[in-house]
Amino acid sequence: MCLIAFDHRPASICLLRLVANRDEFHARPTAPLAAWRDAPDIVGGRDLEAGGTWLAVHRRGRFAAVTNVRAPSLKVPAGAPSRGALVRGALECDDLPAWLDRLASGDARHYAGFNLLAGDGERLWHLHRGADDLSLKTTPPGLHGLSNASLNTPWPKLIAARQGLATSVRRGHWPGDALAALGDPHPADDDQLPETGVGLELERRLSSPFIVGQDYGTRATTWLAWYADGRIEIGERRFGPNGVMQGENELRIATDRKPM
Repeated sequence: MCLIAFDHRPASICLLRLVANRDEFHARPTAPLAAWRDAPDIVGGRDLEAGGTWLAVHRRGRFAAVTNVRAPSLKVPAGAPSRGALVRGALECDDLPAWLDRLASGDARHYAGFNLLAGDGERLWHLHRGADDLSLKTTPPGLHGLSNASLNTPWPKLIAARQGLATSVRRGHWPGDALAALGDPHPADDDQLPETGVGLELERRLSSPFIVGQDYGTRATTWLAWYADGRIEIGERRFGPNGVMQGENELRIATDRKPM
C-alpha cells in the first residue's frame, strides 16, 4: 500500500472513511478482496507470495493497513519478515494496544520501513518505522493522509488524495470523488517532488496518485466505510499492467462491534 487518505470520526455515524492505492510489481501473485479461506473472519486482498496483506478488516471490529516507507538509508535486517504480516497481526492479536506497544518498543526494527494504521472503531493508531524514527501515536479525529513518509507529510499525491476524500464527503459523492482523485495518473511538477534518495526520474514516476507501468504500478484501489452500528462496506478495483482494469467488487460486513 502506497497511498491512503482517511477521515477518522470516532463519535459520528461513520467512524472511518478511507480510500487507498496499492502499488506493486504486476508479477507478484495476489488474491482479490474476499474473506480468507484459512481465516474467514479476515476480509481483504492478499499477497500470495508472503501470505500477508496491505489492507484488511476483521469481523471482531478491527481495521489495519500498511504502507512502505521510502528511505534508502534505512538498514533492513537480513531475512526481514514481510510487512504484510503486520496487518494480520494487528487484526488477530488478543490485545491490540499491547501488541502495538511491543512493536514500538523495538520489535518493529525487525522489519523494513513501514507505516501501520490499526483501529478498533474508537481509537486509531499510527506506528511509524523510519530511518531515524520509531514512534506510536493515537491518530486524532479528522482528515489525514499517508504515503511513503510519515503521517500527513505533504507530498503532492497525498494532498490530492486527501482533498479528493474531503470533496467526496462534503458533496455526498462517496466514494466517487475520492476514487477519481486516486485514479489520477499525472505526475507532480518537478519543483513539488519530494527528495527521498531514489533519483529524479523515479521520484517523477512515483509522484502521481495512480501509477501506470508495464512492470510496476497501482494494482488495487480500495475504499472503506465503517459505521457506528458495526457495518463495514469495503470495495476494491483491480488493475493490471498499464493500468488496465481487471475487476471490481464490494462487500458488506457485519462486525461484532457494538454501537456506542
